[in-house]
Amino acid sequence: MPGYVIHIATAKEYLRKHKNIEDEEEFIKGTIFPDCTTNKSTTHYGKSSGFTNINKFLEKNQINNSFNKGYFLHLITDYLFYNYYLDKFSKDIYNDYDIINKRLMEKYDINLPFEVKDKVFFKEGKTKILSYELACKVIDEISNYNLEAIAKESKEEKWNTYKNI
Repeated sequence: MPGYVIHIATAKEYLRKHKNIEDEEEFIKGTIFPDCTTNKSTTHYGKSSGFTNINKFLEKNQINNSFNKGYFLHLITDYLFYNYYLDKFSKDIYNDYDIINKRLMEKYDINLPFEVKDKVFFKEGKTKILSYELACKVIDEISNYNLEAIAKESKEEKWNTYKNI
């Protein structure tokens, strides 16, 4: 899963670029919800966040409110992050999040929601899997997507093919 800060930054950029979200606070809550639970396979509608199934989410939910739109953006971000942006996966990525969190929070003007304040950490050092630049690219590109368009095309192969993680 991309770290909380990446998800929140993606949501904030989405809000800046798209004006179709009625309740920004609920949108952010929806964006962090899937990772705030212990059973991520349930909240990600797949084996794990790397195997997110957006079709299963859409079978049970509509993206007709701010919370569900944020939730849907979270699932899209996870899917694209693991299947299109990362070349490889390693547990080192969790350390990388801690290293880039501060810079991302400054760049995207993030104040951590109460729900994740005790789950976001900060470290110094060099990243091994995820660079700051790649994290910014993920945030900037994914925030351009149109959620309604993805919902319509979600049965296409692009949204149902998984890279070996």
